[in-house]
Amino acid sequence: MITVDFENRTEGLCKSLCSKIRTMILSGELKKGEKLPSKRALSEHLGVSIITVQNAYQNLISEGFVYSIERSGFFVSDSIPFYSKTPSKNQVEKAVHRFEKETDLFADFSSSSANAQKFPFSLWARLMRKVLSTNDEKLLRRTNAKGIAPLRAAIAHYLFDFRNLCVSSEQIVIGAGSESLISMLVSLLGREKLYVVENPGYKKIARLFEANGASVKPVAIDDAGLCVEKLYDSNALVAHVSPEHHFPTGIKMPLRRRRELLTWANEHHGFIIEDEFDSEFRFSGKPLPTLKAEDTEGRVIYINTFSKTISPAFRVGYMVLPPELLLEFERKLGFYSCQVPSFEQFTLFEFIAGGHFARHISRMKNRYRSVRNALVRAILESDLKDIAKIREKESGLHFLLSLPKKCDCREIRRRLFENAHIQIPLLSDFFFDDGTFLEKDDFVMNYSSIFPERIPEIVRRISAEVKNHV
Repeated sequence: MITVDFENRTEGLCKSLCSKIRTMILSGELKKGEKLPSKRALSEHLGVSIITVQNAYQNLISEGFVYSIERSGFFVSDSIPFYSKTPSKNQVEKAVHRFEKETDLFADFSSSSANAQKFPFSLWARLMRKVLSTNDEKLLRRTNAKGIAPLRAAIAHYLFDFRNLCVSSEQIVIGAGSESLISMLVSLLGREKLYVVENPGYKKIARLFEANGASVKPVAIDDAGLCVEKLYDSNALVAHVSPEHHFPTGIKMPLRRRRELLTWANEHHGFIIEDEFDSEFRFSGKPLPTLKAEDTEGRVIYINTFSKTISPAFRVGYMVLPPELLLEFERKLGFYSCQVPSFEQFTLFEFIAGGHFARHISRMKNRYRSVRNALVRAILESDLKDIAKIREKESGLHFLLSLPKKCDCREIRRRLFENAHIQIPLLSDFFFDDGTFLEKDDFVMNYSSIFPERIPEIVRRISAEVKNHV
């Protein structure tokens, strides 16, 4: 329990409590993802009012040290922000040591970065020069809130060719990555609504909703995706899902569950945010139709970014709004200028319209397929072959590596980071309840940034650490 010496305080009760919790987080006494005491329990323990505790928690949320989940409580943030007070020498040394390790990793399976060697730098530079020479006046004009018309039209054509999705360019809105798009959606749909996210899932999505003032409820998935029965019980009106490739499990939502989800949205006049973050990288079989393509009542908002296909540093994404929301967008957000610079939008338009994007996707698919096959083959030919299992290896740009129950995966992960300079996230990292109900943990092998020539040594180092714990 958190204890504060209020008798010797030099500031107010709320500030003293904030300082204490902040210090405990920075020192590591309170771990990332750890649940904090309830407002009532902490107020009774400290002998202060619930309002004091509530204000302290809200201040820490605004600073980024804490986040809340409705009906679940308050938790220490996964990503601790920079803090302006002078840290101790020990804290600085620890931070520098951690930074040096993370920037000098031999392999990072937590990164979604693309390999810079495969980015078409010379082509991109040529297209930039072309834009500068032919679109000089357009580059200086105020940009429509939805983005430039040529890029939206190019995306509409691409969606039709790639996903057989027939939409008007007027329905497409360009934004500066998922952060910008989520912010616009919360403003558009309303902060008073309850937003559902998948559990397990990509926690950043929930944090983006909360950062924009919305309430979030994690809802469990099963082997077909988001549990619609639990969605009905949630009283939510907006659900964020990734039906094509769920992260991190790799589950592909079948048609039956997709139709159940659409039925829920139609009955409740709610909305589904369909996130296809890496749908371009499917290595076998024909992709199922998008929820958006099956939507006849205008309840699905399709969202995607170029983070996986081009680079996470390329902060451009887009969403396709149903007709019902178009007028609402103009009314609420039409006065904005698009957050993506015109120069980048025109360059991206040339990249897509010229057929370069489609060819780039084809090259990247070949590369990722080669890396995945080499990594899987190396594991199956290593000392891990008799104890490790590969799950969902068709799930986009990652798969799950499962070890025997007796293996302490958290300790193996720690030793891999400290001794082998390899960073691998665990499946439990993506549960909002820390995955405490899991019978055993799995490693989430995101291989998009792995260098192929390092694969034999990567597997050798992993095998060595695993053998010490079997």
